Amino acid sequence: MPDSLKKIAIGSDHAGYQFKEFLKEYLTLQNYTITDFGTHSEDSMDYPDSIHPLGDAVNRNEIEKGVIICGSGNGVAMVANKYPGVRAAVCWNEEITKLARIHNDANVISLPARFISRNEALSFLKIFLSTDFEGGRHKRRVEKISQIL
Repeated sequence: MPDSLKKIAIGSDHAGYQFKEFLKEYLTLQNYTITDFGTHSEDSMDYPDSIHPLGDAVNRNEIEKGVIICGSGNGVAMVANKYPGVRAAVCWNEEITKLARIHNDANVISLPARFISRNEALSFLKIFLSTDFEGGRHKRRVEKISQIL
């Protein structure tokens, strides 16, 4: 993908704010166009206020990939995964992150700021952005994720 077309969404709650700002610095250096859905401070806030607009943008294919961050990674992932076109994976180690891309075609990485370091978050983001979906037998499984039975 040409550098001019690299777009990414990012959003967090107050617990993930510092990680969000740190990761934005890296993404900027990598020539990503970043859409920051907030929050914009460490003041307490409700994470759905940032994550619903991000999930909607990914769901409508306005942005291909997203990064979401809260204390545990769970709350923001639950909100993002309400959108049928979003596959948000909570990632806390390198293998989980790689498998989320290879097997599940995760298009949003959810990071648990209270349980990982900044360096780990950066490592997981790099893996997320550089790992391709394997397809094959995984493709039909991923296609079933958004089906309502």
